[in-house]
Amino acid sequence: MTSLADKAILSGADNRPSMLEKDMYDSWKSRMELYMLNRQHRRMILESVESGPLLWPSIEENGVTRLKKYSELSTTEAIQADCDVKATNIILQGLPPEVYALVSTHKVAKELWERIQMLMQGTPLTKQERECKLYDEFDKFAYRKGESLCDYYLR
Repeated sequence: MTSLADKAILSGADNRPSMLEKDMYDSWKSRMELYMLNRQHRRMILESVESGPLLWPSIEENGVTRLKKYSELSTTEAIQADCDVKATNIILQGLPPEVYALVSTHKVAKELWERIQMLMQGTPLTKQERECKLYDEFDKFAYRKGESLCDYYLR
């Protein structure tokens, strides 16, 4: 008999983002974007990932220019600063430990997002190289004399 907790896990809980699987990056990326759009201040969170964090405004005080403190930000700026942190947190929560260890030094959501994409997909050159290797392997793939159909399929 399944419990309510088991059903929540099976149906996909709404309070945690999807976990990245190495061969499923494109699917994970679209699910993460939808997850971000389902949060409060959705556009601001996604904008933080796509465009980068809030550029903190500066003020001049006694002839010295400095960045505003969090308490000095306008309401909209404070919400955007919070959304920057939320975006980073959402992305990090969706990573398995081995990927998290490689990217956790990045604290800006946009940099984190780009680094994960690079790790999962590589550069266009490495993508093309993998494709060429796959075509080469396919060209060499042939039936061996005496091999059963099951053996042929499983190799």
